[in-house]
Amino acid sequence: MGRPPMNVKPMLVRLPEGMAERIDAVAGENKRAEFIREAVEKELKRQEKAQNR
Repeated sequence: MGRPPMNVKPMLVRLPEGMAERIDAVAGENKRAEFIREAVEKELKRQEKAQNR
């Protein structure tokens, strides 16, 4: 029995040189994907809110 599905779609994202290391320094070891998901969700909500004004 394995982990339950996360319902995510793999996606390749190209980041500027050094950004991955900056994310790791802030988010912690092995937390890069979670950090990026949360940052994208936050920005999507911000921009959707701005569009609805």
